[in-house]
Amino acid sequence: MSSSSSTSRRWLWPFLVFCLLFGAMGAQAQTQTNGNFNLSIGLNGVGQPTDVDGAIKVLVIMTLLTLAPSIILLMTCFTRIVIVLSFVRSALSLQGTPSNQIIIGLSLFLTFFIMSPVWEKIDHDALTPYRAKLITSDVAIDRATIPIRNFMLKQTRPADVELFVAMAKTGPMAPDHLPLKIVIPSFIISELRTAFQMGFLLFVPFILIDLVVATVLMSMGMMMMPPMTISMPLKILLFVLVDGWHLIVSSIVQSFGT
Repeated sequence: MSSSSSTSRRWLWPFLVFCLLFGAMGAQAQTQTNGNFNLSIGLNGVGQPTDVDGAIKVLVIMTLLTLAPSIILLMTCFTRIVIVLSFVRSALSLQGTPSNQIIIGLSLFLTFFIMSPVWEKIDHDALTPYRAKLITSDVAIDRATIPIRNFMLKQTRPADVELFVAMAKTGPMAPDHLPLKIVIPSFIISELRTAFQMGFLLFVPFILIDLVVATVLMSMGMMMMPPMTISMPLKILLFVLVDGWHLIVSSIVQSFGT
């Protein structure tokens, strides 16, 4: 088997576990068959770890796969990236360039790049022991939750966490013991605030260009000419001269501390 295919599977497993953090109860029971059908009634299974039946596992997976896009949107860096890139398009006064498909595609690939250390840790701590049958599915899910919780808490403002802790009336607790129902909404509103801050800073130089162009046109008596006709090419020229995409992507990546 080629190294590329094995690498693809190694990346796929952390992604699937990441999508099942909220509801996957377990995996198929680990059984050994010797070719004979044996029926045993007794207490042989007491004290042994058990997993959920395979049919329930398939049902849960099929249900949660429909929620995978929402999980990617809300529990990763995708939200901040796509909002900032949308602000860039608006600041350049471009309606459909780059298109939504390009913005979303670039946001997804940047998300995979930024989240790769988290998924590698999930694979090392949860998936590899689970595939080796060293831990149960419940333990694997608990271990897989830790890296993503740490990532979200690192990007979340303490004030936002305190807001949801107060509304949930859970009382003070250590960050490692915060439930996901508190961490996730805190992370989302923190990402929205950060994205809008970055978007505002992106608008400032382009607004100055609009003001200069409008002032020059008015002083020349060309009040009937729309300022957008002159300012938009100047914005694109400035964006290209300063290598805008390089600066924006590097700023986004560095904002996550990577």
